[in-house]
Amino acid sequence: MSDKRRLARLKRLETVRAVAKQAAAAQAAEAEGTLAQLLALAERTGRLAADYNARTAPEDGDSLRRLAGFRSGLAGVEQATRADARRAQAVADARLHELSQAERRRQAAADRADSLRRAMAARGAQPPLGARKAIGTDLD
Repeated sequence: MSDKRRLARLKRLETVRAVAKQAAAAQAAEAEGTLAQLLALAERTGRLAADYNARTAPEDGDSLRRLAGFRSGLAGVEQATRADARRAQAVADARLHELSQAERRRQAAADRADSLRRAMAARGAQPPLGARKAIGTDLD
């Protein structure tokens, strides 16, 4: 394969890798947003549970039974929310890892293209400029 064709192929590969990196960045941002929401929810649920646990004993047995049931349900919600936040943290970490891998792949493609460009320049070959719009008219 000629150097010009290889360089064009490497430039296309770099473009594809850049698009993949952007997609990975969007997924990482979404995962981080979900994590932030779940952490905020877990913190609010924890405060609510603490507030209800600090309440004094109700006036009658029925109120005590309802309060105990509510506290128990709220504790379950708090545990589930914290578990969801831990899972979201793992997903966010994985997405950030995928983003770093995508950046490494894009950078490797860019480095290979730059290396080929330098090699072509050293041999005196002209690198292709790529598709450019014609400026002016055919009469120029």
